[in-house]
Amino acid sequence: MERVALFPGSFEPFTIGHKAIVDQGLGIFDRIVVGVGGNESKGGFMSVANRVRLIEDIFRDNDRVEARSYGSLTGEFCREMNIRFILRGMRNTVDYEYERGIMLVNQRLYPEITTVLLFTPPEYVAISSSVIRELAHFGKDPRELIPNNIEIKNYL
Repeated sequence: MERVALFPGSFEPFTIGHKAIVDQGLGIFDRIVVGVGGNESKGGFMSVANRVRLIEDIFRDNDRVEARSYGSLTGEFCREMNIRFILRGMRNTVDYEYERGIMLVNQRLYPEITTVLLFTPPEYVAISSSVIRELAHFGKDPRELIPNNIEIKNYL
């Protein structure tokens, strides 16, 4: 049976830290679906369609990774896609507490789904989507923080 994981997030935008988690996850799973959710509490830096397109471009040469958007609860999307694993990355203890809370709710609602937490490599711990958005807002080039040095302006 193929082991498929969903790597969910808003990915506004997708960072080199996110890519590091996907790369680590490919050592565990046969395929990874990067699920781009529309999170209303986060800003409107990029459209969902452009976030999906950015991720598709990053993983263009890797047929084990696909990007899909969704607008439901993550557990519901997993059920719809017949995915039994949720892959998440952690940079620090704040991330741990946040992910632990979500995992506990998901265990209650979706007992067939297992959450797998991976640590972000130390060199990427300070990188976040909000840092990239802030740099772009003030006219700085965040390309080195985005996989493949992709020009983020092409996705806005």
